[in-house]
Order: sequence, then C-alpha cells, then structure tokens
Amino acid sequence: MIAQPPPPLKRWITKPFPDSMEQRVAIETLTGSLGVSPFLAALLVQRGVHSYEDARAFFRPEIGHLHDPFAMKDMDRAIIRLQRAMLPGHEEKILIYGDYDVDGTTSVALVYGFLKNYHSAIDHYIPDRYKEGYGISTQGIQWAANNGFSLIIALDCGIKSVDRVAEAKALGVDFIICDHHRPGAELPDAAAVLDPKRNDCQYPYKELSGCGVGFKLLQAFCLHKGIPLEELYPYLDLVAVSIASDIVPITGENRVMAFYGLKCLNAAPRTGLKALIKIAGFSRELDITNLVFGLGPRINAAGRIQHAKAAVQLLLAESEVEADAFAMAINKHNNDRRTFDSTMTEQALAMIRESETMTRAKSTVLFDATWHKGVIGIVASRCIEHFHRPTIILTQSHDKAAGSARSVPGFDVYEAIEECADLLEQFGGHTFAAGMTMPVNNIDAFRKKFEEVVTRRIKEEQLTPLVDIDLPMDFSEIDAKLVRILKQMGPFGPHNPQPVFMTDEVYLANEPIIMKEKHLKINVFQGGSSSRGHTLTAVGFGFGHLASQLQAGKPFSICYQVEQNFYNGNVSIQLMLKDVKFS
Repeated sequence: MIAQPPPPLKRWITKPFPDSMEQRVAIETLTGSLGVSPFLAALLVQRGVHSYEDARAFFRPEIGHLHDPFAMKDMDRAIIRLQRAMLPGHEEKILIYGDYDVDGTTSVALVYGFLKNYHSAIDHYIPDRYKEGYGISTQGIQWAANNGFSLIIALDCGIKSVDRVAEAKALGVDFIICDHHRPGAELPDAAAVLDPKRNDCQYPYKELSGCGVGFKLLQAFCLHKGIPLEELYPYLDLVAVSIASDIVPITGENRVMAFYGLKCLNAAPRTGLKALIKIAGFSRELDITNLVFGLGPRINAAGRIQHAKAAVQLLLAESEVEADAFAMAINKHNNDRRTFDSTMTEQALAMIRESETMTRAKSTVLFDATWHKGVIGIVASRCIEHFHRPTIILTQSHDKAAGSARSVPGFDVYEAIEECADLLEQFGGHTFAAGMTMPVNNIDAFRKKFEEVVTRRIKEEQLTPLVDIDLPMDFSEIDAKLVRILKQMGPFGPHNPQPVFMTDEVYLANEPIIMKEKHLKINVFQGGSSSRGHTLTAVGFGFGHLASQLQAGKPFSICYQVEQNFYNGNVSIQLMLKDVKFS
C-alpha cells in the first residue's frame, strides 16, 4: 500500500465583489424584495440574479422554460422519419441504440421506455464495451439488419460514425442520431443528425447531455402527435441522472430538467431507481452529489465489469422483485469496480513516483496491458488528485491500446489529443474527458507528442489545484436562514457550483480530532483568541495531516462550504473544508 502524501497546495481565487453601480443597485433591490441580507444579495448578483424576476426564475425553474425542440437542426426530419416507421399497417422495427455509460443507458431507458407505449415493434441494444468498443459498431449494425430492424435511433453516440452509418445504409438500415459530442469534419449520412454542437445548428442551448437530446426528440414527438407533455415529464428522473453523471453544465435547460428530475426522484422514483436508491443507502432527499457519487457509479459499473444491458434492465424494471435483483447484481459489480480502481490507482501512482521524468512532466500517459479497461477513466481522475495535470490511462484491448483521458480545469484535453490524431486510430470526447485507441507500438511516440502539446498549451497556474471562492464571510452571517437559501440555489454542478466561502482569523476552540486516521474534525471560532464568538464545527476529508499544524491561539484561514449535518436525528450546521492556510 502506497503511503498517501498530503494533497497538493491549492490556489485560492476569490471572485470580484459585485461593486459596480448597477450591481450595487441590484444588491439593494434584492435585499428589499427578497428580504435577505446584503451578503446573500451580493452572492446572488455574482450568479447573474439582478432582480426579483431573475430570482424567481433562478429559485423556481419552470418546465415551460424548455426550448422548442424543433429549433434543433434536423428535428423535423427526425420526426418525419420516426412517424414513417410508425405508420399503421407499415410498422418498421425500431432499434434504440445507446452507449454503455450512464448517459447512454439512461438515454436508452428513456427513449425505449417512452416509445414502446406507442410502437410495439421496438427493442434496445447496448454495445459490449470490450467486444465492440465505444459508439456504433459493425456488430451492432449487422445484428439490427439480421433481425429486420430498418431504423436505429442512436443515443449519446454516432456523431463521428460516418463509415458505420454508410454500412447500415447499404444494408437498408436508417439512422436518427441523437448525440452531444463534438462533430468531426463530416457528418454521417443519416435520416437526421440531432446534435446542438453542430456548427449549423441554431438551437439556443448547446450543453445538453445525450439523454437530454433524446428527451428533446421525445418532446418533439409529443408535440407532433398531440400527446400531453405531462406524460413525458416523469421521465426527467433519468435525464437528471444523466446530467449529473456526464458532468454537463447545470445551467439553462439542464438546470430546469435537473430541478424537475430531482423532484421526480424524491417524490416518485421509477422502480429501478428506487431499488438503486435503497441499496445505495440514501434515506434523505437526493441532490446532484448523490447522483454523481451514489447512483451514477453503480449504473456505470454494469458496463465496466460485465455488460451495460443490466443497467438498462434495471432502469426499465416494473416489479420491485425484479428491480431489487438487478440492483443487487449491479451493486456487486460496483464493489468489484472499487477493488480494481484501488489496485490500479496504487500501481499508476507508483509508476509516476518511480520516474523522475514522469514526476516532472506536465502530463501523464501510463500504459499497462493488464489493467481493467472498465475503470481506466476513474484511475485517470484519481491520478489527477495527486498529480494535477492532464492524464491518460491506457490498457490493452485485443491488439490495440485503449485509453481514457481526464483533464484539469481550464485545459481542453480533447484539442490536445486532436493534435496527436496522426498516432491514433480513433478518438472522441469533451473538453475535460475523452477516449481513444491506437496501435500499441505508438504509445511511446504518443506520450512524447502529447507531453509536447500539453507543455505548449497549458498555463502554469492550471497545474495547481484551484479553489474558487465566491465571497469572504464572517461567521456571524452563518445561520439557519443562510443554509436554507443556499440549499435553494441548487441543483449544484458545473457552472452553478455550491458556494465556497473564505474566513480569516479563525481559531481552534479545542483540540482537533482525527477520524479514521486521515480526516479532520475541528471546532472553530472567528476573532481574537480571547473571544470565542460564533463556534462552528468544520470537517475536512483527507485533511488529517494538518492536525499537527493547528495550534491553540494561532490564527489560520479556511475556505469551505456550508452544509447541514444529520446525526442521530439532530440537524446542525457544519462547514466542509476545501482548504486551510496558515499565517
């Protein structure tokens, strides 16, 4: 077991206080109209809330704020093709095809689960991660053609599958593509290509998840067929899980769908998700964090360890007995995934630390032919926690090297990989996460070129972990009303993060407590050493190494989030530490 070093030093960046004339007026307006403190009003102005109407839209997103789905390029073509496949007396067999991750499996459960109510000749297909790889596969197309399917709706994949879609067309199989990844230079020759990131698509919101694009297709279907949208809205629980797990911005439409999806999850979750919630041990109201760290990894584990069709079967389960059985199997896969994750992370960190070249590099590219392909993305993220830089973890898949990339805030790893495309067979992804395959013989050349590209592109400050601080705050501002309003600012996630505050001149109220040998718990107050002021409990996961530096009577600074702590039926205010700095 590798001894875990302390977390790397962090940069504290405090956002500018909203102090222009317009912002000061907005703070005064919100203080009066909402009945909140000037401090809370300033926090809202920082997030673009300037009026009572802005606040109402921010705190109470409305389902009516969703955009017209027909504003998306090719949506009319998609509905015409779907309608033709459903013509009475001429029904075609429709295959719902999705990727094997959370976004893909929730997309399939959404579109198949809804359309089967209106079309009986329908089935779903998830490619095998290990036998077929990412995206649309030749094997999947051949299976569709052999089984009489003439229309495939591809979800969370397909935007770069020019050759595969051509193969399908030659076999008499059409495609409707619903994707959210960046397109290549050429679009597939499909019946319709729905992707808000198309250069020629004027859709007003570009950051939908793959499941979100699938939802827009169904929204358009309902509008075209005169189906009440109220029949579709309960499926937003699946969209919320995809939004959380695919780490897309929680702004605009995503915020609306996540807001109502969480309502569905907390009021009346579908049978499969209810079973997953129970086995994850959640007993209180779910938030985005619970989906990211509780439900998402379990759904993902099905495809990482065996086959993702188990995840779709869970999400589509109608009986509690069936759902509980699938949830138990998926939970076991998740436990196995954790074992692989832990072992591989230790091996990867050892490889970096044992090489002076790798330790000093601006990027990490590691390869081990024995590593489990299903968890290499997770291991890349774990490595970034210790070595804060763009990271690619590769393993052998058949006779190729398959890799998963993760990045650091502000650095576009997709563009960096694109510069190395001459060494790759295929690649795809987002700004902060990507996948690729290459010949094993190309790994050393790729490692060298990727390091050159990253060194040229990355800014020095991007190699240091960042703590984004919203506002400095006195402990006197922290009360039950603040906690209640902060909670209403969710759902939190990218582009709407949970607020982080900073307080100087903090003192220990008593001796620090070390929990489980690595976590820190302290009682703190602000002000001079002779005044205990407003004493609060603060917890820092992985901050146990700081206990020896904390001394009674010596001031320090903390940045933190304000949360509720539930323990033995009691609810109290607790600070979750993001970092500590000493004078």
